[in-house]
Amino acid sequence: MYVMRRVTSNFLRRIRIPSHQFINSHGITTNYSVNSLSSKSRFSYSKHGYAEFKDSHPWTILAGPAAIILGINVNPVLALADTPNESGSGTESKEDNLIGLRKVEDGSVISNEHTSKWRIFTDNGREYFLQGKVDEAEKFFCSALEEAKKGFGNQDPHVASACNNLAELYRVKKAFDKAEPLYLEAVKILEASYGPDDIRVGAAFHNLGQFNFVQRKLEEARQCYERALKIKRRVLGHGHTDYADTMFHLGTVLYLQGKEKDAEDLIQDSIQILEGAGQGESNLCIRRLRYLSQMYMKSNRLAEAENVQRKILHIMELSKGWDSMDTVIAAERLALTLQGAGSLKEARELLERCLETRKSKLPEDHIQIGANMLHIARVAMLNTSRVRGVSISETVAELDKAKDLLHNSTRIAQNVLYKLENQKGRRKKNMASEGSRREGNAALIILMQSLDSLGLLEIKKQELQKSTEEHQFTVGAENALLRCISAYKEFNSERPIFDSPEVKVEYLSCLKRLSSLYSENAVRNVILSGKVSLAEVNDEIKHVEGEISRSRKHK
Repeated sequence: MYVMRRVTSNFLRRIRIPSHQFINSHGITTNYSVNSLSSKSRFSYSKHGYAEFKDSHPWTILAGPAAIILGINVNPVLALADTPNESGSGTESKEDNLIGLRKVEDGSVISNEHTSKWRIFTDNGREYFLQGKVDEAEKFFCSALEEAKKGFGNQDPHVASACNNLAELYRVKKAFDKAEPLYLEAVKILEASYGPDDIRVGAAFHNLGQFNFVQRKLEEARQCYERALKIKRRVLGHGHTDYADTMFHLGTVLYLQGKEKDAEDLIQDSIQILEGAGQGESNLCIRRLRYLSQMYMKSNRLAEAENVQRKILHIMELSKGWDSMDTVIAAERLALTLQGAGSLKEARELLERCLETRKSKLPEDHIQIGANMLHIARVAMLNTSRVRGVSISETVAELDKAKDLLHNSTRIAQNVLYKLENQKGRRKKNMASEGSRREGNAALIILMQSLDSLGLLEIKKQELQKSTEEHQFTVGAENALLRCISAYKEFNSERPIFDSPEVKVEYLSCLKRLSSLYSENAVRNVILSGKVSLAEVNDEIKHVEGEISRSRKHK
């Protein structure tokens, strides 16, 4: 055991392990506390409260004769470390370990044919896997597992490596029933080979924790992470970034289990470890800071969220400058938090700077530009409600500027949706790609939020000019809300390719706004268009509320 610890320690010093979190920002910021645009990242915090785990690539792919598993952040790894000889000097060559003869359980000698094939199959499977060619990768990984058993024996760490690779592939395919026994077999082999407290066992438990996490088996995931954390702390030490990685993942599980204080402590500690290791400006650290800020936002701790987001923006400004879209996204997130906290002037200044950069970097009808315009319009509308001592004409002029922004965001969102619909119509299969679905969901949400905001804007103008134009603006609000409902029906009636729980929530908001408008104006005896009755709107509200409730139960 002492020899193996020395080898692992030496190997870790020689190889820098890259860390990866799984967040895929599409540049449209989610912030429910201020009713901003909902966007789905790799992490859909809106669904599960965990914003950084919608992963697009495997966590750990292993290959190589030593079969040393170093944890989830190895991407992809093969621990091609020198296998130590009996003295622990580590002087045996990689080539000898790769193709040398090996005795298996029955005492027979297997030629190097199996070991060579094992490595070829593993390398090819890994390459296909990382290219997203999962079916091709599966064939090679299955062959690698077969060759590992023939060449090394059923209980050899090479078999554990092959099991892990195939399990990761099945996890990506959501073939969980096939993946689980392979994960468990990898853990069993490694424990038998190296002992229950070896670093490779810790990494295997981390992978098993991730597998359980994906299936929302939170208690099982917690137990795996805690086991991995204990091993990593003993072997690697508290200040090691791989230890911090398991700490962060354990924190996310505890957060979902409602243990918010414990989760916060772990996540903060994992960030401090990265900062202490000189990785405070790394993408990994920034992603963890974003997750922490989202935790604060969800619990309405806006001041703490603001501090974290200012830190992120400062890092992005120094490292990438304002020409970077990453900096723009960080600034937009901070602006939306400031909006929720009532700091409207600074929020608007940041959003306008974001829009200026986006217009210089993106096509004029890009969906991010539409979202940015929507955010500015909302801040402007909030500001007109708070400003005192300004004439009605100046306030109306400000609202008209917001109205122009909302019309533009509506136009951009519609153009994106029609473009996606046309692209889908040209395909042979009646299916949209995952990327198109995400873009479509975002565009439809922007469209409905823009129309909903237009309705609010018309009502606000009515309040300012109610002496002479009450009917005009009430009908204007109604028309905007009816357009919102029509947009939902148009893109989700026969072929719901852009539907999602977030889209339904926005649709429900429009319905409730229209119901309120009808109820209030029925009392005030203002005649509206009568295109939809109040009873019909209320029936639709009940129907959509039922759909949302059922979708949440299935999560």
